[in-house]
Amino acid sequence: QLQASGGGLVQAGGSLRLSCAASVRTFSSYSMAWFRQAPGKEREFAAGISQIGGTTYYADSLKGRFTISRDNANTVYLRVDNLKPEDTGVYYCAADMSLLPSRRDRGYDYWGQGTQVTVSS
Repeated sequence: QLQASGGGLVQAGGSLRLSCAASVRTFSSYSMAWFRQAPGKEREFAAGISQIGGTTYYADSLKGRFTISRDNANTVYLRVDNLKPEDTGVYYCAADMSLLPSRRDRGYDYWGQGTQVTVSS
């Protein structure tokens, strides 16, 4: 239902734009989120966006470098600027039929398969 892409190997200071294509009915009914999981760590919330994109949410530590957006073509994006080695991990997109995204990774209706981001120093 969700297909994440856009990851890769980048140098510190660079940028990436991750994409998540959703094959769900009424995409606008879903709030969307990006989570990430660093090696050896638990999955954590990175960013979320409300159903129609009017409100965005970010992990406090990631504000200013992460930008989440969505379009009308069933795709949600995560742009990451000024990448740091600690941003290395697998990035997952998630969809929930709710107005606002949850910062908890429980309860989401759909998950993408994840896309690997590796940042070299």
